[in-house]
Amino acid sequence: MSRIFNFSAGPAVLPEEVLTRAGDEMLDWRGAGMCVMEMSHRGKEFIAIAAEAEQDLRELLAVPKSHKLLFLQGGATLQFAQIPMNLLAGRGRADYVATGEWSKKAIKEAQAYCDVHVAASSEDQAFTYFPSQEAFQIRSDAAYLHYCSNETIGGVEAHWIPESPVPLVADASSHILSRPLDVSKFGLIYAGAQKNIGPAGLTIVIVRDDLIGKAAEGTPSVMDYRQQAAADSMLNTPATYSIYIAGLVFKWLKAQGGLAEMEKRNAAKAKLLYETIDASGFYRNPVRPQDRSRMNVPFTLRDAALDGAFLKGAEQAGMVQLKGHRSVGGMRASIYNAMPIEGVRRLAAYMKEFEAKHG
Repeated sequence: MSRIFNFSAGPAVLPEEVLTRAGDEMLDWRGAGMCVMEMSHRGKEFIAIAAEAEQDLRELLAVPKSHKLLFLQGGATLQFAQIPMNLLAGRGRADYVATGEWSKKAIKEAQAYCDVHVAASSEDQAFTYFPSQEAFQIRSDAAYLHYCSNETIGGVEAHWIPESPVPLVADASSHILSRPLDVSKFGLIYAGAQKNIGPAGLTIVIVRDDLIGKAAEGTPSVMDYRQQAAADSMLNTPATYSIYIAGLVFKWLKAQGGLAEMEKRNAAKAKLLYETIDASGFYRNPVRPQDRSRMNVPFTLRDAALDGAFLKGAEQAGMVQLKGHRSVGGMRASIYNAMPIEGVRRLAAYMKEFEAKHG
């Protein structure tokens, strides 16, 4: 059976080269006589895999020496609690930007730990834009300012980095590694791996050194950034196979030309899809054009009664996971790094054919 085009928001498509390499090494990783899944995380083989993955990720993102890079578990959702546990440092206040469903979840979780102030919001227009810098009202005594730099469900992306007088924290789960990023401007960046990095089960946390070591009393050891950093992210058994696959993805990205090249490809894919939507009276994307995500493209059909037929036809044409999130409906095409331009071309062509038939 030939490969399909998988537009899932996560777990998501992985590069074929990575899957082929992993398959070749499944029974015998480089002469070790065993699979990476079978290795001890304390053994020299896996320690080398993890160290190489960290070095490659540092190079890709140009992570400065002032920041620790952690390979953790629990998904980005666990970070909603882990961040206030570690960064409040007794200050009791944190500011958040509300731009969609994931922002709302992060705010709700943080409210159990501190006084949360919404510094900026786009809820007034159903989360269809990212607020301007002028709209931000940041408290000078807040422990940090948190925002989701790409809302996977709503398809809103911040294409710029907010200025903040307090440490800046970003949930970059659904667009990390899709373009260059100035890590030095952030106190902390976190991302679930299952979109642009690798399998579910791994969470990347990049945290500035001066923010480590201030965890609240009672914070579990595995959720203490200082303890995890001191143990090289191996305070407990890490997500070993996910780290291994992530390492292969990092090497694939470097071989493609790095993040500058990926940004060019992603911009071209997004441009093709949004132009198809905008040229039509049949499809609609609700997001303000300058804030549209390059990774997650939601759209609706003029007649929602045709949604089922659209999805069925897409599957017959070799395209799956185009159904929108249950909270918003419609369609959503997630076009991460590993989605080739051919997949977006096929989707665009199918959309035009479907409109011609049903429009």
